[in-house]
Order: sequence, then structure tokens, then C-alpha cells
Amino acid sequence: MRISRRHLLSGMGVLPLLALRPNMALAGDWSRILVLVELAGGNDGLNTVVPQTDPLYRRLRPGIALSGDRLVSLDERFGLNAALSPLMPAWRGGDLAVVQGVGYPGPDRSHFRSIDIWDTASDSAEVLTRGWLAQLFDRDAPPGDFTTDGLVLGHDGAGPLAGARRFVELRNPGRFVRDAKRSPALSADAGSNPALQHIVRVQAEIDRAAAGLSGDGIAATAPGPAFPKTGLGHQLELAARVIAGQARVAVIKTTLGGFDTHINQVAIQRRLLDEAGEALAAFRGSMQAAGLWDRVLVMTYSEFGRRAAENGSDGTDHGAAAPHFLLGGRVRGGFYGQAPSLASLENGDLQYTTDFRQLYSTVLQSWWGVPSLWPGHPPLGLIT
Repeated sequence: MRISRRHLLSGMGVLPLLALRPNMALAGDWSRILVLVELAGGNDGLNTVVPQTDPLYRRLRPGIALSGDRLVSLDERFGLNAALSPLMPAWRGGDLAVVQGVGYPGPDRSHFRSIDIWDTASDSAEVLTRGWLAQLFDRDAPPGDFTTDGLVLGHDGAGPLAGARRFVELRNPGRFVRDAKRSPALSADAGSNPALQHIVRVQAEIDRAAAGLSGDGIAATAPGPAFPKTGLGHQLELAARVIAGQARVAVIKTTLGGFDTHINQVAIQRRLLDEAGEALAAFRGSMQAAGLWDRVLVMTYSEFGRRAAENGSDGTDHGAAAPHFLLGGRVRGGFYGQAPSLASLENGDLQYTTDFRQLYSTVLQSWWGVPSLWPGHPPLGLIT
């Protein structure tokens, strides 16, 4: 009987994602979990972490500059968009880091090209097809008995996991487990047929993932406070259930979209950052309640920031550098990197001061304890 691999995987929330990895030496502390939060569309950094005492900020943005009760102070120079007030306990508790001026040389203002650069850790003039996590797992992979290397909970694709041998796009864990059980049973003896051998291996990985995401592998409810009933809230609640249920996974990717704020930015960004702040605060509380916050590192990223000056539609256009957040029980909170100068713009853009690959080196070297793939971009000293 001829079996289509796509037919085998259809309806399972799993595209051509799973395959047995070859035997390799294991390295790293894989008890630690990375949770990625993509702010899709290009979040405006200047109205997220606001240089509240810089007069150039209001000169560049006379209509959309934030002040007063729209800000909460981080220090004497910078204020946080008040929509992110739920993160202030993390800031005061010392487990929230703000990395300033994150970007890369030769920035590209195309959504598609710029997020591809972020996802693959390529240079701006270089095209790679495999995500930076897929590249890592080719060299230093989580143990073979993991439920899966990565879970993708949003709807914007695999991103940094693109090309990885083992990951699952999981929108409904119950359906995934049910469909895995209904998939056709395949004999372990595939003879000399390479295609059938491959399908058997894929089915074995599906069975492993389904077993890890059923029973005790995923908690019935997330511990701690209630999560908001929003898109990111649901994603991070599921992430909390996976982690609390002890399913063995290295990476969980989530997504919040809508940050392409060419018009009416203040109201749109406030709504989105409110969703992000409430969901992240609930996730932090859940992991603390479960005693697992020291095992989790949360990192935000976005394809680019916005232009320094507002446009004519109460919004901002595609730009370059922006701040990003890292949270976790082992994060040494505070500011990292240098804030870009508003007096020294490049073609109207903030100049990057922290290469985004320094964030990735921090994950690899400081969080997981494996060598960086980008030795020219050293890790930030924010992991204890």
C-alpha cells in the first residue's frame, strides 16, 4: 500500500516537522526552557521604553509622545509604557531585563526579509533557510527522549525552529493526541524502502510527542493566577500547562501580532502591550506558583522597531532598532546595552547598539551552557 506522508500528518497540527535525529553527543542544561514571544509587525520601541527626559523625543513625536499617566518610571531617564504596568513587579523584583537598541547592521525595512534575518540569525545580505534554533539543534540537541524539541503555539509559523528535525505546531493538545492515536499503525519493519522507513520514523516521533502531551505530560490547568482570555493569554496558559505538566521540551514559541502601527499608534499599541503585559505577568505568577520560574527564560523579539519620527497619520513607519525584554527567575534585571541616540539618527532610524545575535548567544551560552554559534557576538551578562 502506498502511504502519503502528508496524509499521515494531515489534521494533526503537525506539518513535515518530526523526524528522528541521528545519534549525537548531548551537551547543555536542557532542564531549562526558553519561551519566545514574537511581537509580530514591528513593535515601536520608543513608545515602549520611553526616553522621558529627552527633549528630542517630543520634538520628533509631537502628536504621539507619551507622558504623565501613560508612563510608569523605570529610572530617572526612562519610563515604561503604562500598558506594561503588570510587568513592574518583575522590574522591582529584579527578574526583568531591558536590552536597549537591539538590531543589526544594514537593517531591512521589509517585514518578510527582516523577520527572516531574525529567524535565521543571518547577516542582512545573507540568505539562510534554517532557523537559528534548528541550526543549534543540529549541533547540540536536547535528549532524544524529549517529548519534542520545540512547540509552536502561535499561528505565524515555525520561525527560529524552521528546518528543525523535531517540533510540533500545537494549537489543540487534545486533538493532537486523539489524531495521533487514529493515525494508521505502521510496521516497524519497513524493509529496504527508504520512503517507508522515513514514514515509520516520523510516526514514532508523533507517537512520542502524543504520549508526552497526554496524561501527566500536560497539566489540566495552569497553576497560580488566572490568565487573561486573549490570544497571547491562551498561548502562555498552554505553555504554563506544558511546563507544569513536566512535558520535556526545550523551546516554546508564542506570537502576538498587529504591531504594524502606521496609523493611530497610541491606541493600537496600548491595546497590544496591555495584552502582552497581562499575559506575561500571569505566566510569571504561574511559574512562580509551580516553583519553576528559575527554569524558564522568556525573550521577546520583533522584526524591527519603528522610525524615530512620527508620520502624518498619528503612527510610525518601519524602522530599525528597538528594546527587547528578557524575564525569568535567573535573569539579573535592569538595563543592558546602550540606548540609541535621538541626536544621531541614520536615515531617520535609530542606530542599533546591541546586535540581536547577542541575545541568541545569551540563550545558548549563558542559559543552556553550549557554545555560541556566533562567537563574534558575545552574550550579555544577565543570567545568574
